[in-house]
Amino acid sequence: MKRVVVMFLVMAVLTTTVFAGGGQQTSGGGSGQPTIGVAIYKFDDTFMSYTRNAIEQNAQGKAVVTTVDSQNAQPTQNDQVDQFITKKMNAIAINPVDRTAAGAIIDKAKAGNVPVVFFNREPFADDMKKWDKVYYVGAKAEESGTMQGEIVAEYWKANPAADKNGDGVIQYIMLKGEPGHQDAELRTEFSIKAVTAAGLKVQLLAEDTAMWDRPRAVEKMDAFWARFGDRIEVVFCNNDDMALGVIESLRKAGFFSGGKFLPVVGVDATAPALQALAEGTLLGTVLNDAQNQGKATFDISYALATGTSPAAAGWTLTDGKYIWVPYQKVTKDNYKNFQ
Repeated sequence: MKRVVVMFLVMAVLTTTVFAGGGQQTSGGGSGQPTIGVAIYKFDDTFMSYTRNAIEQNAQGKAVVTTVDSQNAQPTQNDQVDQFITKKMNAIAINPVDRTAAGAIIDKAKAGNVPVVFFNREPFADDMKKWDKVYYVGAKAEESGTMQGEIVAEYWKANPAADKNGDGVIQYIMLKGEPGHQDAELRTEFSIKAVTAAGLKVQLLAEDTAMWDRPRAVEKMDAFWARFGDRIEVVFCNNDDMALGVIESLRKAGFFSGGKFLPVVGVDATAPALQALAEGTLLGTVLNDAQNQGKATFDISYALATGTSPAAAGWTLTDGKYIWVPYQKVTKDNYKNFQ
């Protein structure tokens, strides 16, 4: 009986505990280890779920990590940050709902002397300069946009039939993630710059936001198809969830069977996107490396929580504050390398 009780207690410490209604998870090591509070803008974002898992996996045996779901509401996240500071967490890691709120978060963290690591959503440069215990982990969004554009340009040049009306111009739809989000803005801008840099002409048919969300993307693409039909030659999406929503919509219009194809590109290289590549419904995506972003976020947070220099955490720091995790192109030719 004693052995059973001991085993139960060990499992209680090591496994993740979910509290009903609170969106809170606690994982990592046991007492005496540093505490790190992590706020995710929303748990049901596919990419952020991968990043969250990576943070929690890297914490095992080293730190107690409490992860909360901000439910895509900045006021909720602000309250969560207040609780982290009140509980005297050794460090906090924030995936902000709204990047413009980072300045206020930094002010609170500085007042409580709790180091903070932002990840995936980059605060403004002026906010990052507010304190010497503020860091950022992410990827350069312009790289992902450029790679998307290169994938499309390579396909277009190799497949003359992709130019449906033979006018030598790519008529395209752009589905953006979130207005004002640096990833959405830069992916949108640099994907088209890469296409034109390859010597191709483009025409924007329509641009709208689906807030990184697959069901919203289905609705948007349904409307685009009803309006433009076969005039659409390419669909750019700022992430894979939206790209998969576009594909779901296009299936209803008869695509991806009988040789009927429309090129769609996304970003993240999520497992469902890799499956779509295998099935031939997605033209390409770009690996947004959740595993290494999560690891870097934990490593820097852990260094700060234990009073160690982040420079010794094994990651290259740019301007003393930024850790950039590179993107990689993913197509049907190499997707198996990323499964």
